[in-house]
Amino acid sequence: QFSPLPCSDLNTRFGAAGAAALIGPKRSPLGLAADPGGFPLYKNGVVVGGIGVMGDGVYGSDPNVLDIDDDTEESIALAGTRGFQPPATIAADRIAVDGTTLRYSDAVLPGGGGASFASLNGSAGNLVAVPGYAAAAITAGTAYGSEASGIRAATASEFSNRDAFVLTDGSGANRYPIRAGTDGGAPLTAAEVRAVLEEAFAVMSRARAQIRRPLDSRAQVTISIVDTHGAVLGLVRSPDAPVFGTDVSLQKARTAAFFSGAQAGAELSANASADVRNFVTAMRTFLNDPAALTGRIAFADRSGGNLARPYFPDGEVGRPHGPLSRPIQQFNPFSTGLQSALVIGDIGAHLAFVSGASATDTPARCTSLPDAAPGQKRLQNGMQIFPGSVPLYRGDRLVGAIGVSGDGIDQDDMIGFLGAHNGGARGGGIGNAPRDMRADTIIVNVGAGVRLRYIACPFAPFLDTEQQNVCDGL
Repeated sequence: QFSPLPCSDLNTRFGAAGAAALIGPKRSPLGLAADPGGFPLYKNGVVVGGIGVMGDGVYGSDPNVLDIDDDTEESIALAGTRGFQPPATIAADRIAVDGTTLRYSDAVLPGGGGASFASLNGSAGNLVAVPGYAAAAITAGTAYGSEASGIRAATASEFSNRDAFVLTDGSGANRYPIRAGTDGGAPLTAAEVRAVLEEAFAVMSRARAQIRRPLDSRAQVTISIVDTHGAVLGLVRSPDAPVFGTDVSLQKARTAAFFSGAQAGAELSANASADVRNFVTAMRTFLNDPAALTGRIAFADRSGGNLARPYFPDGEVGRPHGPLSRPIQQFNPFSTGLQSALVIGDIGAHLAFVSGASATDTPARCTSLPDAAPGQKRLQNGMQIFPGSVPLYRGDRLVGAIGVSGDGIDQDDMIGFLGAHNGGARGGGIGNAPRDMRADTIIVNVGAGVRLRYIACPFAPFLDTEQQNVCDGL
């Protein structure tokens, strides 16, 4: 739900002038929507856009996969896809999750007949402007992969792998070129950042995808590296990586760096919101560790995600909620816990702007956390609770994190973890956290004791070898 947020510093905004006017990825008012009434649009088997319909004034979700709903918004949106439907072989109803087949739509495309658009045009509705998102006009799209789209192929000087793509400003400049850390001490060097990105990209290029058809396709992801301040030190993606995962990969990297840092507990405890402050107390009580969130433990996003679920361990009904989660009675896609509490003010300010109640939009700097450096917050595009990131260390000193998003969470974990290991091995100075610092050393006193997870790598993950247990012992 909480990506791509309207306050994100990565996602671009409507209304920019000149070459930047249509570059992506774009932000979303409330993040990803679960409300039926949205579909992708395809031309010749290639996704080119999407259609969304809102008419009943209720922004909700459909939690029951066993019934068939009659949703007017969904029916209208589906009708709009006529001639632009996805290939049947890749529609979501080809996917089974834990034994349950997903549905692409509860609505069915209507047959012919009915009034023509020409007979309605000009008398049954009109184009409207949405502040921050659209003018009252029809605008042509931009082709993905072009400079104007904001996502293009990397040049040889930007990245060694010629299959890589980068984010651009519409005028040719890479928005996130590889650079050294900004946080002083013993920061990541540009060479180290490049090595980790290249090695992670190489792992991705060999990895078997979990979410793609046909089977045995390769994984496609976005990879981000940040320093301990949350500053982006490099970002690359494969050609067909999901666009929304661009922002998510950066959220993951920043989240791993934040929760592994010495300042996490202090910054959260000093927050103006009592709701945010209470999560620190809950965390320390739950782990029976008054020194939690002071940099002693390296948290991957899988570790933090374990603690951000409404049941702990996840899926065991009746267990207590994790300390970073709302209780199950309060948990929903719009209120998850610390993740939502950190950005509720940003979202509220943005909704006031979109609705016309305020002339001021939320800044492109998420969360109510303090600046780690002038103009830079550690979680500047929000917090993420899905796996797919690990912190980076120089010995036992935190220097940053890598985040990966775009495929199954185990694939994302593996790409980040092996990328950090292999990239560090090239220079010998950095790598994954020391084993005795990793969050999987923590056993939570629930039932017989539950060990936190650090990463999880998939079985037989590579297309070019039958190697198993590729992350063991590292």
